[in-house]
Amino acid sequence: MSPAIDAASPEAVALAGEYVLGLLEGREREDAEHRLEQDSSFAAAVERWRRHFAALDATTTPITPPAELWSRIEAGIAGVIKPAASTGIARPALATSSRFADWWNSLFIWRGAAFAGALATVLLAIGLFGALDRAKRQPLMVAVLLTEGNAAAAVVNTFADGRVEMLPLQSIDVPAGKALEIWTLWDRAVGPRSVGLIDRARSTPLRLDNLPLGNGQLFEITLEPASGSPIGRPTGPIIAKGTTSQRL
Repeated sequence: MSPAIDAASPEAVALAGEYVLGLLEGREREDAEHRLEQDSSFAAAVERWRRHFAALDATTTPITPPAELWSRIEAGIAGVIKPAASTGIARPALATSSRFADWWNSLFIWRGAAFAGALATVLLAIGLFGALDRAKRQPLMVAVLLTEGNAAAAVVNTFADGRVEMLPLQSIDVPAGKALEIWTLWDRAVGPRSVGLIDRARSTPLRLDNLPLGNGQLFEITLEPASGSPIGRPTGPIIAKGTTSQRL
């Protein structure tokens, strides 16, 4: 079995993406499926990738293959298998054309074909990792936090790898002895939970840990004592608030 990877690490996030894309085979896929059953954090990363690629699939127009496509594929396979079965070797009859025989036996040709195949594989891998990296850096959901006067004060971005960050859009006056506390609310029965405390308006990662995160989830900023709310719930005035929306 491969060594355990921290579920929050970039390697684990990439592994979850490769599993969703069907790029894992053999023992690697078995290990990933076993981990999916045992590791809730890894399972959450897999689910985030599935939602992300489902959103991409929804933007693609389905194309119905021609009705005769399968019969053409079968005919093509039969045309390859029958000559090979009759001669006992999987190559064309070399006596029919000396020019074709020279081409077939050309080491240069086969080396070129092998190189082209290897190059295509490398380019595909680079493209995949580039796509995974771009997906990791592009937010999946965005919440614009508005003041009481409907001015944009901050934006909350959520990413495919589980990161959540808040970026200020304007300066916020914080009196001495006070701080800005960021909250999230996904269920009124549970109530708001604190996910960040900052002394001034600045970019900051939010600590959602194992808290739910979904579309239409509320985020808000309140003014609290410098050490944070003493009761675990907002006590000060609301500076700005907004709900998450799926990024197009």
